[in-house]
Amino acid sequence: MSLSPGLKKSDRRHPTMAFSQPPSIGPSLVRHRVRPELTGLVAGIVGHREQASQPVTRRQVAGSLMPLVLSSGPTLDVVHLSHGAGEGRHDSFVAGLMPGWATTSFSQVQLSVQIYLTPLGILRLLGLPGRELASSVVSLAEAAPAFNQDFLEQLWDRPTWGKRFELVDRKLLSLLSGGLSPDPSVAWMWRQIQGAGGRARIGDLIEQTGWSERHATSRFTAQIGLGPKAASRIVRFENALRALRKLPAARVAAEFGFADQSHLVREVHRFAGVAPTDLLREDPPTAHSAIGSGSERLPPGQDQSPVRPRRDLSPQG
Repeated sequence: MSLSPGLKKSDRRHPTMAFSQPPSIGPSLVRHRVRPELTGLVAGIVGHREQASQPVTRRQVAGSLMPLVLSSGPTLDVVHLSHGAGEGRHDSFVAGLMPGWATTSFSQVQLSVQIYLTPLGILRLLGLPGRELASSVVSLAEAAPAFNQDFLEQLWDRPTWGKRFELVDRKLLSLLSGGLSPDPSVAWMWRQIQGAGGRARIGDLIEQTGWSERHATSRFTAQIGLGPKAASRIVRFENALRALRKLPAARVAAEFGFADQSHLVREVHRFAGVAPTDLLREDPPTAHSAIGSGSERLPPGQDQSPVRPRRDLSPQG
């Protein structure tokens, strides 16, 4: 997670207002490499600490990874959601797949472990159909009761990030056998969408499952959280956003399968709340920039000196 400065209460629902950087110490991130057993279910695990001298607010753009946030106690305000439910004050929580953007705010300190789950990870590890979390910010007790108060106390009693990550790893591995298994065809469709950067032809994918369009869409939506076309648009947006940081918008529109540059602008506005030029000026963090590239992650149980999240511009496979 990354921060932008606080909004006055009267400004909190103005999606196009400018965000500027506040005085702060951080954010600092400690990245932990995901264990092989969790490949495809957990994209990254991050220790996060940030301290600011005044209230701060950040824009959260849409993405295909869902954070499970284990907080040490300080709360985070979900100030605005363009789609869905869950505005209000949260400590530990899970955010589902969202077809839109959000703004969040906090005061003074944030200290948390953030586990970035894939839609398949929500099924396998939390035992929840994606549809039950989609477009929602849900308390940890409701969405992931395995991470109960006893677990949180153990987590924050541990003196180092490495020890905390060890505990998180053990919990995640213990959950592998108790969750839900996706339909093989749903899992295959999701991986094809992700692997193609959101540019796969959904009709062709559905045809290869042998299902009718209605049945495929229903099963995919129930398990992933959004329909295949909506999920594909989010994945394409993620990839286009990374490309926009280094390529002209017209070229991004052409290379990422948008009808034209205006179509790209509309999609960015839907999933980020602002036009591409304003979004690039803000340079908001994403889940992918938080977890970093594979080479930056650590072996299980090892600490890394705090680092600022690097903007990851490479395509995601």
